[in-house]
Amino acid sequence: MFQLSDVEAAAGRIAGRVLRAPSVRSAALSAATGADVILKLENLQATGAFKERGAANRLALLSPAERERGVVAMSAGNHAQAVARHASLLGIAATIVMPKFTPSTKVTRTAGWGATVVLHGETLAEAAAHAQTLAETQGLVFVHPYDDPAVMAGQGTVALEMLADFPELDVLVIPVGGGGLLAGCLVAATAIKPGIAVYGVEVEAYTAMAQRLAGRPVSVGGPTIAEGIAVRDIGETAFEMVRRRVTEVLVLPERAIEEAIGLLAEGAKVVAEGAGAAGVAALLTYPERFRGKHVGTTVSGGNIDARILSNVLLRNLLRDGRLLRLHMQIPDRPGVLADIATKIGDTGGNIIEVSHQRLFAAASVQAAELEVMVEARDPAHANTIVSALEASYVVRRV
Repeated sequence: MFQLSDVEAAAGRIAGRVLRAPSVRSAALSAATGADVILKLENLQATGAFKERGAANRLALLSPAERERGVVAMSAGNHAQAVARHASLLGIAATIVMPKFTPSTKVTRTAGWGATVVLHGETLAEAAAHAQTLAETQGLVFVHPYDDPAVMAGQGTVALEMLADFPELDVLVIPVGGGGLLAGCLVAATAIKPGIAVYGVEVEAYTAMAQRLAGRPVSVGGPTIAEGIAVRDIGETAFEMVRRRVTEVLVLPERAIEEAIGLLAEGAKVVAEGAGAAGVAALLTYPERFRGKHVGTTVSGGNIDARILSNVLLRNLLRDGRLLRLHMQIPDRPGVLADIATKIGDTGGNIIEVSHQRLFAAASVQAAELEVMVEARDPAHANTIVSALEASYVVRRV
């Protein structure tokens, strides 16, 4: 176990090695949620995530003999990069075991810090087992991503800094993977400000902490954009700290994570990965818990593949009605395409893509099928575009 003094000691130990990431008030998120929202921008760390804090503290505590042996860690990406970076800064050899599904950007960046990367297993649990095997067979020091008091104390510096910058905070919302960040923030926050509410956040495919708190057998799995918190095994030390102090662990649908990524990008001008957006997703999903309160949450990581970010933003535009996919059966005669384009243009719509098929899809040789993707300003503008087309054609929104 650890306490506030350990978190404060960690803060001194990592000063100058880890960015004191800014805490900023977000007008866009405050307006969207009805709360006074403060974002802790851990995505600005050198490796793009808060994990540097725990890794830097743990590695600083290694003995000379342990440094000579080298370290091994397992991670889906952010802990991997953190251990790799701080091992490199200290001249320590690092081996990182990552699951095979890990996004390529995280694999590349981890290797870029000089670590030896081993891709093994379909899950974090399988990667962890392999990392333990390497530690035993090669004499390496295993640096656990979340179930290590020194790592958790390092992560707790997030709450330490947030409350120093905004002492009026009365709620913290923290993403939960293995529980290290939540445990560290709970220890720091509840010691500094007794009575503060601290919520954990999990995505619905991976609710290990919520299940354990409810006394149920853990059953998790499935695809999620929040791979950074897609964890099966909760840290035992972390669990004990969380069980005693947490207000509640909230469970989020996958869609909420995508919407939060979009809102952060468009509204707050902040790039977040899935796990990094989980706290904001909780504010959007459970607004009644936070309305009118001073709420701090972490953008815990920003390591998201450009392709995934692009897809998420486009999916959000489709859901919001700002990107229309329209399907029409049209007469196969000259001038029809020009007429449709004119109607869309006259209403202020912007045509993004056109697919025109006359040979295979249409029911009649005298007809053709047209699919048009159109950009609109907002849902009301989208309805105006559709109404203009429906005056002459049968239109189906896909």
